[in-house]
Amino acid sequence: MPVDTASPTTGRARDLGSRAQVLLGQNGALVALVLLCVVMAAMSPVFLHTQNLLNVGVQAAVVAILAFGQTFVIVSAGIDLSVGSVAALAAIVTGYTSAVNGLPPLLAIALGMATGVGAGLVSGLLIAFGRLPAFIATMAMLSIARGLALVRSNGEPQPQPDDVAWLGRTIGGWLPMPVLIMIVLGVVASFILNRTYTGRAMYAIGGNEEAARLSGINVRRQKLIIYALSGLFASIAGLVLAGRLVSGQPQAATGYELDAIAAVVIGGASLAGGSGRAFGTLIGALVLAVIRNGLNLLNVSSFWQLVVIGVVIALAVLTDTLRRRRV
Repeated sequence: MPVDTASPTTGRARDLGSRAQVLLGQNGALVALVLLCVVMAAMSPVFLHTQNLLNVGVQAAVVAILAFGQTFVIVSAGIDLSVGSVAALAAIVTGYTSAVNGLPPLLAIALGMATGVGAGLVSGLLIAFGRLPAFIATMAMLSIARGLALVRSNGEPQPQPDDVAWLGRTIGGWLPMPVLIMIVLGVVASFILNRTYTGRAMYAIGGNEEAARLSGINVRRQKLIIYALSGLFASIAGLVLAGRLVSGQPQAATGYELDAIAAVVIGGASLAGGSGRAFGTLIGALVLAVIRNGLNLLNVSSFWQLVVIGVVIALAVLTDTLRRRRV
């Protein structure tokens, strides 16, 4: 009969090692963010200045808000390529209905947000009931929303009401509103994921859609809610961006959908679905913002910045693929 020669000390070491591996796997993005900050601080003395760190937060805000909505979709094993275009359309609708039609600013903002929800619902209908792949349905919405933004604005910047411009300002002369909104929506996204029936349904659908259906989850209805939430968060991101720019730009947020997806994956979510956290998504958005900010401080060409961001995205997806193979 074989005898277990492993000592208690060896067993404890293995246990600690496995726990450390799990902890690192869950917080890899946070570790990467800390290391990035250390490197950037060593290379540029300006990096750790309070104003620069607040600038990093502002740069991350719009992508993070988009990414929170994208997290819902990716957790449920979907994808939403339309968020950047929907963000621009929401800002155009808000500016047009307020500046041109004279609607009260709060009502115009509500219509802008409703536009985002409507776009999400259309995508959800195409996916849940039309059986279109999420990639195709949301790519179609990307084109539709961007086209409507261009048509409504005639390709020109759209003035925004003061209530929207306020979203790009600071509180107390130091705290940027985009950063505050990003934090609040991060808490809301975390609550939805962890404390609501829809959040639990997202994980169930992403883990195994057929098993989720057999367990009694109305998958079609939940997909409508998921894509509507993504559209809502996209519209809020569009209003925040319009507040920063003090106008609604029909070409605003072009390419932001890729940054949003990258932030979610860098934050530890799996493109296969079933996993992801709002906190991880926030860290992912901050990683992208720190890289861009640091490269700007080092006077690196914007062309090379695209290369660096592309490499980071590729590494994040590769890490996700390797992680899933080990499971």
